[in-house]
Amino acid sequence: MRVLGLLSGTSHDGIDVVVVDFEETRGAVRGTVLHEDSVPYATALRARLVAALPPASTTFAEVCELDTLIGQAFAQVAVEAAAAVGGVDAVCTHGQTVYHWVDGDHALGTLQIGQPAWIAEAVGVPVVSDVRIRDIAAGGHGAPLVSFLDELLLRGRPGVSAALNLGGIANITIVSSEGTADEVVSAYDIGPANALVDAVVTTERLNPLGYDADAAIARSGAVDEALLQTLLADPYYALPAPKSTGKEHFHLAYVRSHAAGRDITTPDLIRTLTELTVQTVARDVRDAGVGFLAVSGGGCHNPLIMDGLRDALPDVAVVLADELGASVDSKEAILFALIGWCTMHGVAAVRPGATGARAPRVLGTITPGAGPLRMPEPIAAVTSLALG
Repeated sequence: MRVLGLLSGTSHDGIDVVVVDFEETRGAVRGTVLHEDSVPYATALRARLVAALPPASTTFAEVCELDTLIGQAFAQVAVEAAAAVGGVDAVCTHGQTVYHWVDGDHALGTLQIGQPAWIAEAVGVPVVSDVRIRDIAAGGHGAPLVSFLDELLLRGRPGVSAALNLGGIANITIVSSEGTADEVVSAYDIGPANALVDAVVTTERLNPLGYDADAAIARSGAVDEALLQTLLADPYYALPAPKSTGKEHFHLAYVRSHAAGRDITTPDLIRTLTELTVQTVARDVRDAGVGFLAVSGGGCHNPLIMDGLRDALPDVAVVLADELGASVDSKEAILFALIGWCTMHGVAAVRPGATGARAPRVLGTITPGAGPLRMPEPIAAVTSLALG
């Protein structure tokens, strides 16, 4: 079955797309990546999206219009990707997260927009969407869902290994070769990866790309140790896993409130925010006794972050996720292709030990394609995964 995966993450800069051809034999799944791409949002659409995100106020009218416009943008990307491989059997879209509702240590709701009906109408195949909320309804955080893919890719490694994704938010999956099924996986959102730096860069118009390319700005500044210690004292970091967070907590106003009254230059601020990512990630990796760390996401292209992690973790093999078979820029899109395949086959695509859910759940809602909805024969579980 060929499944097209679509994603726009917490950096909300564009749409990542992959097409994966999955084959299954007695629970063993092999996925061949046929197509991968990343398509930037149109400038005007991204500006409207950014303006509507928390802590800004918005209206139901704006949410409705963005839901349609983002759904249409996703549909166009899906049509082109499906055509590039000669057609697909299903689509799984994550959409665009606009709010993740967390109260204390519990996730109570989540909202992703990008109406899937536009994709189903344009591509003509079933579309799996709204994949996070079922996990939340079962007591989980709805995040990090990538722990399902990470555990399969890390399975069988000796000792303690981990997969780290550095998007707007940093999330980690930790897998131990010892323990029961629920004990071997721990996953959670560590804190901001690129979110705070991107917010400053975008607002100050320091780079039209919206991020600190090659860490050029940060490398011209110095760490403000007093500000860094204040940021590290955020109570979120002390919460036990599983836990989740987002730009509802880590946003521009958060930066401004902590930097207020300080004599700090913009390069020093960006350097300090970059170091915040390094220190929060390195601390958790050390505490977990990780010996192998595979990194993906936009942050792995930031040399200050990667060099900082390697310097802070001299006893850890810090590599790119490509070594696991999933490219650093497409891993999460591959995840959603896998979730789509699992949902179509009736397979729960979540690890309760990772998200905090009471039990595994089949994820998502299915929008039928052009014809009758015909589901494949269900399978019990995915026992292994190989990507190529």
